[in-house]
Amino acid sequence: MAVPSLDERSIPRLAWSERSGLTSAPEWRPDEPAVVDSWLVAEGRVRGLPMHGRRFLRACAETVPELPPATVQCFLDAVRRWLPAHGRWFPRIEAYRGPEPRLALWPRPAPEPGAGEVTLWIPPDPDPRLWPTVKGPDLRVLAGLRKRAEAAGADDALLYDGGGTILETAHSALVWWRGDELCVPEAGLPVLPSVTRAHLERLAGCWRCPVRSERVDLAELPGLETWTLNALHGLRPVRAWVGADGRSRAARVSPRAADWRRAVRHRAVLPACNLWEPPCAH
Repeated sequence: MAVPSLDERSIPRLAWSERSGLTSAPEWRPDEPAVVDSWLVAEGRVRGLPMHGRRFLRACAETVPELPPATVQCFLDAVRRWLPAHGRWFPRIEAYRGPEPRLALWPRPAPEPGAGEVTLWIPPDPDPRLWPTVKGPDLRVLAGLRKRAEAAGADDALLYDGGGTILETAHSALVWWRGDELCVPEAGLPVLPSVTRAHLERLAGCWRCPVRSERVDLAELPGLETWTLNALHGLRPVRAWVGADGRSRAARVSPRAADWRRAVRHRAVLPACNLWEPPCAH
């Protein structure tokens, strides 16, 4: 998720209530949200909107159980109706704990598209998150990691567990390649459920590309072709690695990344009245 700029911070939240719907709240001084989710809206098109909604619902049930699922669903319906038909937007939905839990929409414009490749920094310590499978509670920690990555000349920070098993990055999912096999983190590892990765795996099935679920070690990953995935930037190959010692090494990049990147970018849907529901299976 993009770190808000000063201009973005000046954009007021839209607070939600069952009586008033989404209303501007310029005096809102939010605490740290318990749950967030965000996605790219480009000329009215959104990739994986139902999956974002279901992820937010699950996270709210886990971390803000005082919010009834029906209430969260009503909020999501209001957000869907708000989605702009024109322009590029990167809205963020938020749930807050407290005696009176709250829901809000942060209607942020999307930042300019980033570079088509990324450099990853390998921090000296393992993943510091307390809630790795929920997007929200660890935002401050992850933003700090990315600042350290940028200070080292990289775009994002790699996350790995205490045993050296690769998880993801501070702001993106990870996949890698072994020959012609697309590899993804083994089920059960503490990673955020990635909407963009789910689309990539569906694309692999359409293209009859084998997908392997596995664990990969910190010492091995820099020698493999690796891609990052997130809702804002889609697919981006890793072009270089920066170690904790500050030394940089080139990453493995192949021409196939361009075709997969285009395909992921164009797997989008138009907002519709039932987009928070699971898609029909035909």
